[in-house]
Amino acid sequence: MIPKDHPRYRSLVTREHLTECAKTGIVAWEGLTAHGRGEAFDYMIGERTTPSALLAERTAAAMLLSASNPLISVNGNTAALAAKEISELQKTCRARVEVNLFHRTKKRVEMIEDFLRNSGVDVLTGEAEKLLPLSHDRAWCRRDGVFSADVVLVPLEDGDRCEALVGMGKTVIAVDLNPLSRTARSATLTIVDELTRAIPQITRACCDISDIEQQQLLRSVDNHYLLSEAIREMTLRLSHALD
Repeated sequence: MIPKDHPRYRSLVTREHLTECAKTGIVAWEGLTAHGRGEAFDYMIGERTTPSALLAERTAAAMLLSASNPLISVNGNTAALAAKEISELQKTCRARVEVNLFHRTKKRVEMIEDFLRNSGVDVLTGEAEKLLPLSHDRAWCRRDGVFSADVVLVPLEDGDRCEALVGMGKTVIAVDLNPLSRTARSATLTIVDELTRAIPQITRACCDISDIEQQQLLRSVDNHYLLSEAIREMTLRLSHALD
């Protein structure tokens, strides 16, 4: 039992939840390592949404709303952490949702799809095909899903698939707390923020963004600037950590 007055209450509850989801198979055991890596970077930004992240989240909303065929790609960690948040975002930006896994089995895909549906997500179903130019199981997707999407939101680290999707001419929005990762550097737009903060911010932006702001954001996308700002914000906080 984790006491609610524990200073790391939310973090510890999240870790326990992910561990339980790993026991059921929704989260791959390797996903726990990925979460811990992201949490370390979250410390560096003060476990808050920074100004550069907020700008990226509003830009992400503009991209999703302007897309002809937007899609949210979900892995086990994303489902475990933010199923309800994904459901709310889907309602505001009419994006399709597809499960795409590195550690893929038919049973695990179906389990995560059911988990998402129980949280109100409308998940794509049907047979997957090996359609992406990758040598591993992330290559498997649905023809009416990732393969045909023009804008893809890829929460959490996924460098090789991110590169492949960009190479196919797609706009890729990544959520990645590590601004130095291959995912962050190869995406069209990277949001350096924690997933359960980032997704609701995108949803809010989808609801209140004006046509004028949307067009301004789309014209001024600069991922290099956003990553540089994220690193600057981390460095500034670290320099004052012991003050």
